[in-house]
Amino acid sequence: MFSDAHEVPSGRERPLSPHLSIYRFMYTMALSILHRFTGVLLALGLCALVYWLMSAAAGESAYERSGWLFRGWAFRVLLLAWLASYCFHFFNGLRHLAWDAGLGFERVHARRSARLVIVLAILAFLIAAWVLFWPRAGAP
Repeated sequence: MFSDAHEVPSGRERPLSPHLSIYRFMYTMALSILHRFTGVLLALGLCALVYWLMSAAAGESAYERSGWLFRGWAFRVLLLAWLASYCFHFFNGLRHLAWDAGLGFERVHARRSARLVIVLAILAFLIAAWVLFWPRAGAP
């Protein structure tokens, strides 16, 4: 069906697509990788939220079991990680939406928006963590 002219000669491998070892690592790459990682972390957090909601719908004993699981210090650390992931993923997602609209592709703008994403994500995380975890912080 195929002639020998279309086959890869023996001893030669096909060229590989560029990957992380080809490019010089930059913080914009780190933001891209972190965006994917936080997306996965948020998906796991969604599973925990669904479990909690299902236990609330299943009755008092199921809700008590989930409450026991969610009251520990390890879960509070996970909540903080999910909160940080949400803050970063939200602001970096806005950056990607701007890119989808054709804005901010120039190197200067991409670097500036990367720094802005980091600053806004940290500020949003600190404010949200303070309101959610500091006793009486959100009380009027």
